[in-house]
Amino acid sequence: MQFNASFTRLALALLSFAALATAFKYERIDKNNSVLLVVDHQEGLFQLARDFHPVEFKNNILAHAELAKVFNLPTILTTSAEHGPNGPLPQEIIDMHPSAPFIRRNGEVNAWDNPDFRKAVQATGKKQVILAGITTDVCTTFLALSLVDAGYTVFANSDASGTFDVKTAEDANDRMRGAGVQLLSMFAVALELMRDWRNTPGAPELLPFFDKYLPEYGLLARAHDAAVNNGTLSGL
Repeated sequence: MQFNASFTRLALALLSFAALATAFKYERIDKNNSVLLVVDHQEGLFQLARDFHPVEFKNNILAHAELAKVFNLPTILTTSAEHGPNGPLPQEIIDMHPSAPFIRRNGEVNAWDNPDFRKAVQATGKKQVILAGITTDVCTTFLALSLVDAGYTVFANSDASGTFDVKTAEDANDRMRGAGVQLLSMFAVALELMRDWRNTPGAPELLPFFDKYLPEYGLLARAHDAAVNNGTLSGL
């Protein structure tokens, strides 16, 4: 009897796995159908993001905002109670997107609960959303779940969302994954938007971006350029 029960559970698990595999459809980020959201990347909230080194996290949130400039994505900025301890957005982000809709929320924790924010997202006509925020478990997750519920495909930039500790981040990320949110690194977001180094934006636009925000890749590209320029590049 115990064997039969175990066999039944195994068979059901295999059937579930097969159903999931059959249902999977790879939906890539489409630069022509995407909007980028900057959610509560505020100077006061920044200190709550303890799952990253502060220097790394500042770099990541600026990179998130600048991705929209590289790919000419419609961008929406939002803050929560910025005239208080939460503080303003970094001026660098505001300067990057001087014409972007900027929704200053005074009470709504979930940005989707703000009618002006909802209208701004809907007005873009895009069905894919790239977002990041502070904190991961609240500002990013609540909005991501609401967007999925509203019919959007959501891509969360996990490098640019921060929270109190790694466990809290992992729990929030599990919750989003369970709802169908796709979690990607900044590098993955950028390359899925680009798709081919020969595209525009392509190598001429992305290599300076990586040199600025992802030095591991930027210096790799510099080493390649140096080998080309000094004639030591090997064809092997």
